[in-house]
Amino acid sequence: MDVVVAGSCNVDLISYVPRQPNLGETIYGTEFQMGFGGKGANQCVMASRLGASTVMLAKVGNDMFGRNTIQNFKDNNVCTDHVLVTDEAASGVAPITVDKNGGNAIIVVPGANDCLTGEDVRKIESLIKTTSVLICQLEVPIPTNLEALKLGRQHGVTTILNAAPATSSPDIRALYQYTDLLCVNEIEAEMLLGCSPLKDIDTAKQAVTQFYSNFSMLRCVMITLGGEGLVYATDGKSPVEHIPAEPVDATDTTGAGDAFIGALGFYLACFKSLSLEEKIKRAIKIASFSVTRKGTQKSYFKKDELPKELFAS
Repeated sequence: MDVVVAGSCNVDLISYVPRQPNLGETIYGTEFQMGFGGKGANQCVMASRLGASTVMLAKVGNDMFGRNTIQNFKDNNVCTDHVLVTDEAASGVAPITVDKNGGNAIIVVPGANDCLTGEDVRKIESLIKTTSVLICQLEVPIPTNLEALKLGRQHGVTTILNAAPATSSPDIRALYQYTDLLCVNEIEAEMLLGCSPLKDIDTAKQAVTQFYSNFSMLRCVMITLGGEGLVYATDGKSPVEHIPAEPVDATDTTGAGDAFIGALGFYLACFKSLSLEEKIKRAIKIASFSVTRKGTQKSYFKKDELPKELFAS
């Protein structure tokens, strides 16, 4: 396999609103959609739509949402042999509000995602051993991620940790030593570092440097900046680089960060000869396309919908 994703599956319940409501306020929405989400599932589907052979390791509830989630993976050519069904909890859900400018606010109710265990990960060690890229996020328990990342490092697999949603728990630090590429957004960087708000590209670059100062075991660190692209460095001594994103008319930014991670996983696995900078540029481009459509996975473009130059060696 090209990409294995160990992570979350949710059903997104998306309300489109003129603006985000204040605490205690009721406002009228303009539209409602239900779709498939969860950071892990989004990243896996994005990589698959670009042409990567993908496997999802996850847990869903024994309910309608769980059954539909498995079918959605199959419809997107994702291997579902390791999407496990549990009676311990309902499938995860994510109520989302999207304002008229495309900004979003998300509440995640993990449900069955919290039931994914390190033992579940160990059962697919032979699969992880033969894959190119392993992607993890924080919508499943940290010990589960730790087991997955350890196995990835042990077998020489490129490991990506999307440390989202961010947590102030010190336990996350154990994940860093097994992570080849740490990717967070501005808010997540602030929480993980306990630093001041990242107001611009310069302060984001400073945050990358602070990651290396605080956690010397880190390899590549990326901070995504939405419409400003991202900043990254491959070690604590190299200059922090900024890669801009081309301006687009954003309709809905939900899932754009996951589109980037999934696309980057695809390029790391399938276009090994490209430079890291070029892989990042192409992944940003693909994520930018996604914000021009409504929805999460519904907004992800397939390979044949995208410019051919994005797939040139």
